[in-house]
Amino acid sequence: MTLPFPPTDTHTLRGVEDAATRLEQVGYLASPEIATASFLADRLAKPILVEGPAGVGKTELARALAQALGREFIRLQCYEGLDETKALYEWEYAKQLLYTQLLKDKIGELVQGAGTLGEAAERLAASDAVFFSERFLLPRPVLQALRSERPALLLVDEIDKADPEFEAFLLEVLSDNAVTIPELGTLSARHVPRVVLTSNNARELSDALKRRCLHLHIGFPDRERELRIIRQRLPEVSQTLAAQVVEAVAALRELDLKKSPSISETLDWARGLALLNAEALSAEWVAATLNLVLKHEADLEKAREQLARIAQA
Repeated sequence: MTLPFPPTDTHTLRGVEDAATRLEQVGYLASPEIATASFLADRLAKPILVEGPAGVGKTELARALAQALGREFIRLQCYEGLDETKALYEWEYAKQLLYTQLLKDKIGELVQGAGTLGEAAERLAASDAVFFSERFLLPRPVLQALRSERPALLLVDEIDKADPEFEAFLLEVLSDNAVTIPELGTLSARHVPRVVLTSNNARELSDALKRRCLHLHIGFPDRERELRIIRQRLPEVSQTLAAQVVEAVAALRELDLKKSPSISETLDWARGLALLNAEALSAEWVAATLNLVLKHEADLEKAREQLARIAQA
């Protein structure tokens, strides 16, 4: 799938197949849905909202997409209480003060001869640009993405952990691709950033956010794709052991667990078994290493009741 007259710019994806190929080249095996969403988000210059359980590769997709597009990767980690100051910019007041002290003599010359306090203030006001400029601005992730010298990709990680007020603020900035700073005016994006937002569904996101984003849900991969991921990331793991781990993880996900194993935990399990020189997944190996893939005691207890079935899955 391609759009007419595909661009030759390396910062732009040329089609769905190109998206899948470039992502695979940087180590991310994309499903057709992921490749399609990545292509459309890039070509439409729209944020992409990626939802799904923890550990299925949402953050890794953003990182891989930045590499595939040759864009600078900038991450904003969200948390409760995050405000625009920590997301946009801060003033380096200490640097401003030092600069003012160094220019003390020049300031004296500037106001010398002023007949009134008001006239002196007017002369100083005319030089505001000297003391309020981007040289004293400490950019945070959002402003970094807007003002980056080269095209950037901004990851807004776990947007569902931020307050709704911050979500609304972020929408406004990303819609305009600009930010207004009272002392400086409006700073527009040097290059329109690509934006990936991730959510673990800790809270319901606003309809306004969802309307402005392309939506992508990443769930647990099917057996074939998960096996390919293991073989790509862990070539030292034998085909037989990798296949058995994938089947065992699939069996675990069928249980009523508090937290089903993620892709990252599947990789941890396969890597751990390989380090222990396990050639095949037996009930004994499952019992000895189950804590690598399940992180809650209640889940471990449920799994231990079915060790034989899991090992022979």
